[in-house]
Amino acid sequence: MDGRRLTRRWMLAATLGLLGTVLLCVAEAAHATDGTGRSSISDTLLGIGLGLLAAATYALYSWAAHRLITRQIPSRAAMGAIFGLGALLLLPVLLATGAPLVASWSNAAVGTYMALVPMFAGYVLFGWGLAHVPASTATALSLLEPAVAAVLAVLVVSERLPATGWMGIALVIACLAALITPTHRRSREQLRSPADHESEVSVTSVASHAD
Repeated sequence: MDGRRLTRRWMLAATLGLLGTVLLCVAEAAHATDGTGRSSISDTLLGIGLGLLAAATYALYSWAAHRLITRQIPSRAAMGAIFGLGALLLLPVLLATGAPLVASWSNAAVGTYMALVPMFAGYVLFGWGLAHVPASTATALSLLEPAVAAVLAVLVVSERLPATGWMGIALVIACLAALITPTHRRSREQLRSPADHESEVSVTSVASHAD
């Protein structure tokens, strides 16, 4: 939409990340059983479909937020406006379905944590990241989310993750490594000391004067 070409490196990283996410979904669908297994698998497929729809809106949100930030709007103002309006739209949903949220202190504490840490802090940091990297890179990096969720499900909820799921997590990590590892040329330039740079400039200047 912005007319910017995607690099081969990004294409490789995105392919690895998407393949890893697909393997995680396949592992979850294969692991879903409830006696007959049919309704559980259908529910999982419905969840995957809704997740894909949410991913499309998330990508659109990331691109729109990046456009706002690149037009000299502070990232905190852009995020505050987007999520403030979103909160207003969610208020009727809260009023209609939010009774269990305040039914106990533990429920309220979890809701407060969700609002403050993954939503408030997480998206303020995401907005700051959008100000420094392209939206395509920031969105691809967010592929780490399902991998971390799967690991937390194993560690906290004691879920069992098949080998296919662990393979998907490995591919997501490979995706992130491909995105954030500096290129050989860039790393070589960063390793050069200022003295080496000044020496090169001096040699160039002397050669120019000699000519």
